[in-house]
Amino acid sequence: MTQAEKEQESGKEKEKERDKEKEKEQQRGVKRPIAPAAIPETLQEQIQSNFIIVIHPGSRTLRIGRATDTLPVAVPHVIARRHKQSGQPRFEDAWLLREGLNKPESNEQRQNGLKMVDQAIWSKKMSNGVRRTPVSAEQARAYNCQIRPAILDSSSRVKWTNTSQCPPYLVGEEALYVNPSDCYNIHWPIVRGQLNIHSGPGGSLTAVLADLETIWSYIIQKHLDIPMKDLKYYRCILLVPDIYNRQHVKEMVNMLLLNMGFSAIIVHQESVCATFGSGLSSACVVDVGDQKTSICCVEDGVSHRNSRLCLAYGGSDVTRTFFWLLQRAGFPYRDCQLTRGHDCQLLQHLKETFCHLDQDISGLQDHEFQTRFPEAPALLFQIRLGDEKLQAPMGLFYPTTFGIVGQKMTSLQHRSQGDSEDPHDEHYLLATQNKQDQSSKSAADRKAVSRPGGCLEGEMSCQGRMGEMSDMPRGCGSGVGSNAGGGGVMHGDIELGPAQGDCLIGAGEVEEPLSTHLSRKTAIISQFESKALGLDKAVLHSIDCCASDETKRKMYSSILVVGGGLLFHGAQEFLLHRIINKMPPSFRRLVDNVEVITRPKDMDPRLISWKGGAVLACLDTTQEMWIHQREWQRFGVRMLRERAAFVW
Repeated sequence: MTQAEKEQESGKEKEKERDKEKEKEQQRGVKRPIAPAAIPETLQEQIQSNFIIVIHPGSRTLRIGRATDTLPVAVPHVIARRHKQSGQPRFEDAWLLREGLNKPESNEQRQNGLKMVDQAIWSKKMSNGVRRTPVSAEQARAYNCQIRPAILDSSSRVKWTNTSQCPPYLVGEEALYVNPSDCYNIHWPIVRGQLNIHSGPGGSLTAVLADLETIWSYIIQKHLDIPMKDLKYYRCILLVPDIYNRQHVKEMVNMLLLNMGFSAIIVHQESVCATFGSGLSSACVVDVGDQKTSICCVEDGVSHRNSRLCLAYGGSDVTRTFFWLLQRAGFPYRDCQLTRGHDCQLLQHLKETFCHLDQDISGLQDHEFQTRFPEAPALLFQIRLGDEKLQAPMGLFYPTTFGIVGQKMTSLQHRSQGDSEDPHDEHYLLATQNKQDQSSKSAADRKAVSRPGGCLEGEMSCQGRMGEMSDMPRGCGSGVGSNAGGGGVMHGDIELGPAQGDCLIGAGEVEEPLSTHLSRKTAIISQFESKALGLDKAVLHSIDCCASDETKRKMYSSILVVGGGLLFHGAQEFLLHRIINKMPPSFRRLVDNVEVITRPKDMDPRLISWKGGAVLACLDTTQEMWIHQREWQRFGVRMLRERAAFVW
């Protein structure tokens, strides 16, 4: 046989082996990746950033713009929809009010939280070494109760939105200024980072998605000057929360690609985009929004799944607490009500103007503010305030001050419950893999039995135990199973990494039956999620859940604060002081420099995540992450598992 014939024969044998290997993989249920879209090189070069729209949907504000824009368009994320029938009762989604505030224990909890805040204020010395002198609310109240407003103008020059043409909907600022007597319902489609699904009017998933589509389409046409028919030439980058609801994300992608008509989409997490926008390779991202606070450790463009935490409070809770403190101090605008949108806007403005986290500012101080409402005169109020300006933002560190009772205050990353459109998901792979493992072990057992001699009982009992363990949910038991999130402990639908498991349960304990271990874990997780962690404790917990000391050291040296909920004077120094005081003593020696970054590159922290989405559009590595419209029509949600830059 010649050398050429030998090589040909060898090639045929290798090809047969590859075919056999593929058949074995299919039998085991191994997932074959979807081939990337066949896009010619010339077309890839033609993808320009000005044809990419970056969408960052917040609970209170929508930020949207071309990737080439210096700043995004920022509008209130709200829509007013006209009643379909006359005489229909008016419905308005709450702005500052929320469930859990009117329980019998709420007031007592607020008072206890305020005592802790006052103790913390008194215990920290000012920069001159002197302790602050507490100022009681009664001192300010005596003055404020005597105040009467001065009339600046008989007309405030603020008008209700003109609805004489009976438009079917109004968006943004126009929706906020709809006269309550007009026949419109007011909807905020996103609440605490998730779709605002509830049992009231407009609270179904279909209605909320319709509101999002209407708002986004209107802004794209009016503010970006892009006709809807031209969206087939545009691509979209959608920013989603770190702890996301898979069903909600799937429906939004479906809406953007199939309903609105974008040609392709990338879905990415807010925390990772925040590191892109700030130019940091690694950071512990603290995103304090209007209604939720999310914390996550990001390293080299990857969000550590075990470090993700979402706290169910934010800037609006500080605003509501500030109003409660203002009332205790004799707030001179006595008609203020949390059920009215204009009063909520006023309180938001007062919080942003007066509140701070600077311990050196003490004593009573006089301020003034104006009210300008439609069909009312413009008024000027005088007000005297003391510690109220510091107490309200400190609620972020002592959340019992918010008075929220009986609500889930902390969320961890949830494991997928499966999707009917994606039958070959991780659950399928895990089940088929377990069966394959069991059959392999059974074959090994039979071979071991057939071997003459040897102590087989111990081997067989060990194999039997391993077979039982392989039937457990992934991550249950020590060192069994693999984990897409980096190896962890799972019960029900909540996944905890090894570090989080140690944080909540404690490591190195005496062995106990599995059922006892899981029931204890369930109780501890439930207790943990019902607890309202302060911002500083949540940051420490998130960093402590990182796998290695080297990663933890990186995170302590780069704590990035984004979002608009912590925009207070002195916030950077205040958070830094609390982190250093509470971090584990072992790390104080290891970490050279603990740093809190609130304005990277002197940018507005509210825009950093959006800016990161725009940076993402310009990266070369982005090309393989695009999900095209035809691919989505053919493969559906499986494309997110294949193309998303995070574990779906």
